[in-house]
Parts: sequence; C-alpha cells; structure tokens
Amino acid sequence: MPYLLSASHIKLPYLLSQEKIMEFSREIFGSSFKNIERLLRAFKNGQVENRYFSNDLDWFREEHTFAEKNDIYIKQAVEFGKEAIEKCLANTEFLKDKLQPSELDAFFYISSTGMATPTIDARIMNELPFNPHTKRIPIWGLGCAGGASGLTRAFEYCKAYPKAKVIVLSVELCSLTFQRNDISKSNLIGTSLFSDGISCVLICGDEVSAEKFSKKDQHLKFLDSQSTLMPNSLDVMGWEVKDQGLYVVFSKDIPTIIKDWLKPNVESFLVENGLMLGDVKDFIAHPGGKKVIDAYHEALGFNESMTAESMGILREFGNMSSATILYVLERFMIRGGNIGEYGLAAALGPGFSSELVLMGWK
Repeated sequence: MPYLLSASHIKLPYLLSQEKIMEFSREIFGSSFKNIERLLRAFKNGQVENRYFSNDLDWFREEHTFAEKNDIYIKQAVEFGKEAIEKCLANTEFLKDKLQPSELDAFFYISSTGMATPTIDARIMNELPFNPHTKRIPIWGLGCAGGASGLTRAFEYCKAYPKAKVIVLSVELCSLTFQRNDISKSNLIGTSLFSDGISCVLICGDEVSAEKFSKKDQHLKFLDSQSTLMPNSLDVMGWEVKDQGLYVVFSKDIPTIIKDWLKPNVESFLVENGLMLGDVKDFIAHPGGKKVIDAYHEALGFNESMTAESMGILREFGNMSSATILYVLERFMIRGGNIGEYGLAAALGPGFSSELVLMGWK
C-alpha cells in the first residue's frame, strides 16, 4: 500500500504571542463590544500560545481591498510553498538523499484562503524544475478538512499508480482574510484561533523502494479512508464572500456536533476495517481548537495522551486550517510507531464534513 516518505513545514516570518494578538484585538474591537473583556477570554481559554503570520502586526491595522489581499496571497503562496517543497524533498530527518522535483509524478495543492488561476501549483512549477508532464490536482474550499482530504486523494493516486511519487502541499494564509470591520463574534473567535501555515508531505506507491530512499525503518501506510457529508449543514463552517473579501462562518455548535455525530461515523468506518476504537494507537487529529479537542475526548473516549501531539501544534502554531493536520502528521512520522499498530487521521470542515484516514505502521 502507499506510504508516507517525507514531510516538512516552514515557520513564517512573524511570530506573535497570544498575549500580543489579544492586545491588538482589544485595540481593534474594544469600542464595538460592550463585553469585550469577557469575549477576550477566548484568547486564553483556547490554549493557543503563539502563532506565525506572513505579515507583521502593523499590516492588519490598515485597510486592504480584496484584490490587494489576494495578490499578496498569490505572491506569498508561491514563495513559501516553493520553500516547503524544497524542504520536504531534502529533509534529512526522513531521506537518505535529496529528491528532485522532476522525479514527482503528481502535485496536489490544497488551500481555502486565496484564489488564483493559473493555480499556485502551476506558478510553483514555473520556478522549480518539475517535469512539465507532472499531473496537477489543485483542491480548493475544503477548509480545515482539506489536509486530510488531500492526503487521501494522494494515497489513492499512488494506489492506482504504485510507481508514483507525489506531493501534497497545503498553503493557508488565514491572516489575509482578517476583517477589521467585522464585529461578529465569529470573527473575534476566528481572530483568537487562526494563523498561517505551510506544510508538505511526500507519498509513494508501494513499488517505490523505501529502503532506497528512507532513513526510517517504519512508515505509515494507507489502509482506507472515508469522506462524510452531513446533510443540510452548510451554515456550520465556511466563508461568506463579500466585496471586502472572505468573512468567516464559524458556528458555536461545532463542539456539540462533534460529540453527537462523529462517534458513530468513526465507529462504522473502523468496523468496516475489522477494528474498534480501542485498536487505534495514534490519533492524528486536526486541532480545530481546545473545545474541538475536548469534544474528541468526549465523543471517542480518547484520553489526553492521544491528542498530545495535536494540542502541541495548537499551542505552538494555532489553527492553520488544512495545513494543521499535516504538521501533526509530521510529528508522528518523526516519532515513529510499532509495526502493526494503527493510526487514524481525522479532520472536520465545511459542508459540514469529516475526512477520516486509516493508516498502519509497516
């Protein structure tokens, strides 16, 4: 079965503490909310400590048009995406030798925070020595579920083409969607959580020799996946597109939905593969926020040790939409696992939807 060979992420130029962002939010939103101090508790209760951004804090104090923000998205997505790909193909944590972009058969590009045609993957391929016949699969609009979905689509590609090497690049510049004049609670909660993140993973078909390329003795191999769409839930999560740009839609009911809906969804998926919740040793969860992690615990019965890696990423980086789960996955790849143990990746996104990926250490 297809397997994960390498991964990378990059740290964007501007590291800001949660305290600094809270002060900024008080400055921007203080006159609009009578209960601003109570609302600002979300910045502390969410347990995010630091976040990385592609622009400095002064940039957010100014007005920017949708076109201006999108132009910056294109420029920075190419710049930072290119850096992440180069790092993934040369990551000595995982690889014996550097791989070349020309060796890649397919390029999956994942994002929901900016738009471009030609897409970002095509623009990057003009700056790195890709084979011009590389298949391009840009995927837009899956939000926080996009990383897990891209991972699945890449695994499926390598299952169909077992000699293939493919990358999944996730670029999310959530900060460029910031709306300083949006005084909704959704915007304030989004400001407390979301950040920028770039991650890349390299996936190979099972006819690509792991012994030839990999420093690792164990690899996470793809076993199965499940995509699920909840009917009539379009208003739970997503974007509202207005003249000024993308406005976040973020329902307060998300933790409750997870508790009520996710468990039977996960259990039925595992049963189809002859497994139970107790068989999952590694839970590779997208950390949508502290309340989402708590809902995972309550719904699935997993203890805090099962979400420790996800919480670590949330504390250090915040919620980077689709890129976040690939940051978590990279940590599991570095840590390694025991042969025969199972890992479950899970992410939730607009639709409302879930993406589940079952993997095993081989």
